[in-house]
Amino acid sequence: MKRYPTDGLIVVLTGAGISAESGLATFRGAGGLWEGHRVEDVATPEAFARNPALVQRFYNLRRAQLRDPAVRPNAAHRALARLEREWPGEVLVVTQNVDDLHERAGTRNLIHMHGELLRALCLACNDSMPWSEDLSPEAVCPSCGGKGGLRPDIVWFGEMPYRMDEIYDALTRCALFLSIGTSGQVYPAAGFVEVVRESGEAPTIEINLEPSATRSRFSEHRSGAAGELVPALVDELLAQAS
Repeated sequence: MKRYPTDGLIVVLTGAGISAESGLATFRGAGGLWEGHRVEDVATPEAFARNPALVQRFYNLRRAQLRDPAVRPNAAHRALARLEREWPGEVLVVTQNVDDLHERAGTRNLIHMHGELLRALCLACNDSMPWSEDLSPEAVCPSCGGKGGLRPDIVWFGEMPYRMDEIYDALTRCALFLSIGTSGQVYPAAGFVEVVRESGEAPTIEINLEPSATRSRFSEHRSGAAGELVPALVDELLAQAS
């Protein structure tokens, strides 16, 4: 059995692969969310300015997915919540996903670097607020009363991901870095493993169905479903820490 740190900070990066096992469509590939849509039409500030109704419909459909009773946290989400509860040190989950499955599983120390589907952002007053229903171009901001300025609080292409200073600080001091269900194609998240490598000797583990574009940068790769491999890894880590 490999030896891993028994305390200290664990940083976990999660991507679309972990949510796909809960029934949420990924962005890429056959049947993915981009199928039939160009990125430029639904996921940029320019697209929203040009055709807000189209953009709102796209994200309303994604929000409706989350309301499907069949969509719920899977074993990987639950295992990470358990790791947070039982690990002697700190666990920070940084997710590229905009769903709420980590929260529903019980994870509390969480950064949504690409925003949250269940929040709306007002372009007039810059307030962000919980929003679980459909959005429309006529929606009124509860904070400022403005009409037509509410958009999904999602980081679109060309925009800066959220809380990057906090994320980079955690990466430079972590004792272990895990990457789960990510393609390794979307930056800056794809570069996180390099930040960890340059900052010290922390082990870096990738869990994915297939090796990512950054596989060679990790010290260990585990190939398979997150719902099987993440609980097994959490068992290992907690057993060694006990």
